[in-house]
Amino acid sequence: MFKAVILLTRRADTTHEQFADWWLVEHAPLAAQLPGVRRLLFNLVAPGDDGAPDGVSELWFDTREDFEAAYATDIGKAVAADSLAHLATRVRMFVTEHEVVSER
Repeated sequence: MFKAVILLTRRADTTHEQFADWWLVEHAPLAAQLPGVRRLLFNLVAPGDDGAPDGVSELWFDTREDFEAAYATDIGKAVAADSLAHLATRVRMFVTEHEVVSER
């Protein structure tokens, strides 16, 4: 399984509440339409954490090729454009999970 973690920082002219509303209400349903996405998790960072991103998204695909193919589609391009229109920065990282403790 391939996993991408994306750190999102809102634009300076956007409040934390406006960011949360856009990201969770408008953007999430759009991102959920990405072809081949196996799991999608949005982590909203608590306000006031200076220097921290405002949100951290986690996306799982079968392969990196599936991830890249998803973003090459019309819906993938729309997801990326929507993000860039609402963010100051977007940092994508491709990671390998190492589970230390599973659910108890």
